Amino acid sequence: MKIAFLADPLDSFKIYKDTTYAMMVEAARRGHTLYAFEQNDLAFEGGAVIANAAPITMTGDPQQWYRAGMPTSMTLSQFDAILLRKDPPFNMEYIYTTYLLELAEAQGVHIFNKPRAVRDHNEKLAIAQFPQFTAPTLVTRDEKRLRAFHDQHKDVIYKPLDGMGGIGIFRVTEEGLNLGSIIETLTENGRRTIMAQRFIPEIVKGDKRILLIGDQVVPFCLARIPQGSEVRGNLAAGGVGLAQPISERDREIAQSLAPILSSRGLLLVGLDVIGDYLTEINITSPTCFQEITQQTGVNVAEMFISALEKAM
Repeated sequence: MKIAFLADPLDSFKIYKDTTYAMMVEAARRGHTLYAFEQNDLAFEGGAVIANAAPITMTGDPQQWYRAGMPTSMTLSQFDAILLRKDPPFNMEYIYTTYLLELAEAQGVHIFNKPRAVRDHNEKLAIAQFPQFTAPTLVTRDEKRLRAFHDQHKDVIYKPLDGMGGIGIFRVTEEGLNLGSIIETLTENGRRTIMAQRFIPEIVKGDKRILLIGDQVVPFCLARIPQGSEVRGNLAAGGVGLAQPISERDREIAQSLAPILSSRGLLLVGLDVIGDYLTEINITSPTCFQEITQQTGVNVAEMFISALEKAM
């Protein structure tokens, strides 16, 4: 197959942990032809969606891990599959990208994850579809409601709806220190909607990333454990990743959501679970393949490319 990756610049990859890199290695091992392009390479022209895409050869050299050929203008219909692996922020440019990809999809292009599904599932707000698995949650930009939520639950996490890697997450304990300033900052004085969630003490045991591939659940999760006084387990915020078997509650959540999300065109999903509660549904560019593989021997990239081949 010809597989194109719509991703961030390849030179920015940290290949010792990058999930897109792991996908590329496995796809190349199976004999698939790889291409890569970025958002700014996309265009709609002459009635078709095109991209300046470069052929990619994997070298096996950890320093110069790929060779890129000359980018050429190609219609997206020339590819057998396109993997949308662009990291957030999920801003208007990202939305425009999903519109362009959806036009290509209408012309028969296979895109994973499905552009409409990516657009329709805000990674924070999507948990509201599954309230049976969530801790008390509030989504609003109204200061009075945000303050009342803190009054009720005493220990609360506040976060933006469009962040990643733990950016912009604040914990406000019972004392309410800086509550007003945090609300004003995150909501931009009432102009932006944010999320509040009751603090889940089990975060000390890790913010678990559970991977769904199609309707299958990867048997190990990665518990991202906060360090020191930090409340964020995100690896980008300094958390330490520990692979572990998923618990019965993890499996209950994952097996309930997997067939639903898969049916919506989401081939790869990263569920975030703290304790017994679902906190996020990551669908733009889920990670943690390499950490799980390195610590358990379960080749997650192999599972994913097998699922991709089956989906074609």
